[in-house]
Amino acid sequence: MGMKWTSFQRGMVLTLVLTLLLGMIPLQASAAEQWQPKVAYSKGDRVTYQGSLYECLQAHTSQDGWEPDRVPALWKAVEGSPEEDQEAPSRPTGLTVTTKTDTSVSLSWNPSRDNVGVTGYDIDRDGVRAGTTTGTSYRVTGLQPDTTYTFTVKAKDAAGNESEASEAVRVKTEPGGEIRNGKLLIGYWHNFDNGSSVIRLRDVSPRYDVIHVAFAEPTGRVPGEMGFTPFNATTEEFKADVEYLKSRGKKVVISIGGANAHVRLENSAQREQFVRSMTEIIQTYGFSGMDIDLEGSSLSLDGGDTDFRNPTTPAITHMIAAVQSIRSRFGSDFVLTMAPETAYVQGGYSAYGGPWGAYLPVIHALRNELTFIHVQHYNSGPMTALDGRVYSQGTADFQVAMAEMLLHGFPVAHNPNQIFPPLREDQVAFGLPATASAAPSGGYLASAEIEKALRYLAKGESFGGSYRLQKPGGYPAFRGVMTWSINWDRASRDAFSSSVRRYLDGL
Repeated sequence: MGMKWTSFQRGMVLTLVLTLLLGMIPLQASAAEQWQPKVAYSKGDRVTYQGSLYECLQAHTSQDGWEPDRVPALWKAVEGSPEEDQEAPSRPTGLTVTTKTDTSVSLSWNPSRDNVGVTGYDIDRDGVRAGTTTGTSYRVTGLQPDTTYTFTVKAKDAAGNESEASEAVRVKTEPGGEIRNGKLLIGYWHNFDNGSSVIRLRDVSPRYDVIHVAFAEPTGRVPGEMGFTPFNATTEEFKADVEYLKSRGKKVVISIGGANAHVRLENSAQREQFVRSMTEIIQTYGFSGMDIDLEGSSLSLDGGDTDFRNPTTPAITHMIAAVQSIRSRFGSDFVLTMAPETAYVQGGYSAYGGPWGAYLPVIHALRNELTFIHVQHYNSGPMTALDGRVYSQGTADFQVAMAEMLLHGFPVAHNPNQIFPPLREDQVAFGLPATASAAPSGGYLASAEIEKALRYLAKGESFGGSYRLQKPGGYPAFRGVMTWSINWDRASRDAFSSSVRRYLDGL
């Protein structure tokens, strides 16, 4: 005779069965967050990156360059696609302006949250898309000086869901600085005391249009890593000095290298460290760009590297790639300059190998990104010019002859099949010491001789020297003059900047 079950017993059995069945179904893991740098991850953590899911293989603190798709030792891709996602990320909050210049605005905001993972953010300027980023900061470039803009940010996920727009922020760009007549006076400011003069960055003479901060140098901790610490101001004071100069239309650029720093990138790991650290320095202090002042053995051609258009020397190819990567992160208004010695540029006319002509592949590869170059026309040996004659430093002829090699172009190592193409007129300046003491190995040029060289180069007005321009009418858009240094200039009561500024304005 069968047992008769009560309704209560039947309910208990049904509950037990359902519980067992549910226990056989794997629980859905909690929603993965978007991968971010400078976050401590534990083994087994899951993140999303560029629409894919990754699982952490070993505990670490993430860094720029350690994105999940680039470091298989730290992350593995998780197979399978997430289920249909119809939930939008949360609205970004805390949108604020971190820095601004005459042509750019830097924004930051708090990260949004999402049930699966935020994959990026869209930045709108006056209702029009201005850019996209995977991080929580963005620099909008290409803006007009003294103009008010309105910015908002939206978060998005891999399924295409988009959040509501953040609260709008309105900002007016700086008044900007129209460079007088297009002619620049460029100077290096010492981040050290060498006995010339010590001045705060904000106290640089207003005659200077571009200020190179010398120098960012290798830290010595990790190959390729660069460092910079202000020597006579706190970090906050120095940042305020940079912004003060920029608000007055000046460009403040961080220079790498110098005579005493060995900066040589031999492999991709060193290149990534260089890119990471230089990007951080530029962002931290709000620099307008970067100056490449590599000297000594920092750049040298390996044996068999004979074509400046297709370099094979690792230290050169990695430096080119690093500079391109850094510039791409900051946009088209990023100032990129170079200050090579004559042997590394014009020396390539007579020979190509070792240091001779070693800068040519760098200049050529970056010519579209290059703002201007000012070769050091000092501490130089005699150099052969386009007319086949040899000229010595410290003369007006030397300035004109060496500058025209970049303005006109020349056959590398006298090879007619290896013509180094000319740069644009506005990309070429030349460098001189502010005082005789600033260049122990020579090259100082008297004020009147500087004027002669400038008027011949820019206007074709010959001073009767030995060198004759290949282009008799001159180069009207010639960019200007660089000096080492602002500190040496101040030690001589600004004699260099006052006279050269007057000559440039007269052009």
